[in-house]
Amino acid sequence: MLLDPSIRFQPDLAVEALNARYEGAPPQDVLHAALRFYAGGIAVVSSFGAESAVLLHMVSEINPHTPVLLIDTEMLFPQTIAYQEELTAWLGLTDVRRIRQDRAELKQRDPYGALHLSNPDACCTMRKVEPLERALQHFTASISGRKRFQAGTRVAMPLFEQERGGRIKVNPLAEWSPKEIAAYMVAHDLPRHPLVAEGYPSIGCMPCTSKVGEGEDARAGRWRGQDKIECGIHFTPEGARRAS
Repeated sequence: MLLDPSIRFQPDLAVEALNARYEGAPPQDVLHAALRFYAGGIAVVSSFGAESAVLLHMVSEINPHTPVLLIDTEMLFPQTIAYQEELTAWLGLTDVRRIRQDRAELKQRDPYGALHLSNPDACCTMRKVEPLERALQHFTASISGRKRFQAGTRVAMPLFEQERGGRIKVNPLAEWSPKEIAAYMVAHDLPRHPLVAEGYPSIGCMPCTSKVGEGEDARAGRWRGQDKIECGIHFTPEGARRAS
C-alpha cells in the first residue's frame, strides 16, 4: 500500500493511514516507514535501560546516524551512563546526544537535589520533561521503545500517535511481548544493562528505582510506594497513576 505524499502536510491523516497500514507489521517495517516518512526530522528517545538495546539495534541496522536522545537527569545510575557508552560503540551509533536541564535552573528549583522526595512529579518535569521538550523542538517526530504490556496506561497505545502541538510519536515495539523482546536480545547477542542481573528489570533514576522481587511486576520498582507510574515524557502526571 503506497501512501499519498500529500498526507505529509496533514499529520492527523498521516497517522491514521500509517496505523492502518502497519498494525501487525514487524517493528522493523514500522521503523523503516517512520525513518523514511519523517526523514531528517526524527529522533529516537532512549533511556538506555533494560530493554533499550532491542530498538537501538533495529535503528542501527537501518540508519546508525539517526539522532538518539538520552535524558541525563544527573540522577541516573552510573551503570546506565557506562552502558550508554558501551552500547553506542557496540552498535556504531554516531549521533547520541545526552540532554539535560540547565544547571542554573536546577540549582534554583532543586538546590539540595531532594525535590524527588517531596514532589516527584515536579522533579520529573524539571529534569526530564522540559529538557526533552526543548530538544524535540528541532524534530517533527520521535521514536520510543514503549510496549503495550508495560503498564495499564499503555495498553491502547498505537504505533503512530500525534501529540499536542502536532509532533508524531512512533512506537515500533508496541505490539511485542516480553518473550519477543528477550528472544531478540538472545538472537542478536545484545549487551545487557548490568543492573538487570542485580534485580532491576526497569531502570530509571537512582533515588526512585528499587530492585523488584520475585513475582512482582517489572515496573514495581519505579517510584515504589507511590501511585506514580510514568515520568511524564509520555503522559501528564494526572494520567500516569497506578490503578488502586
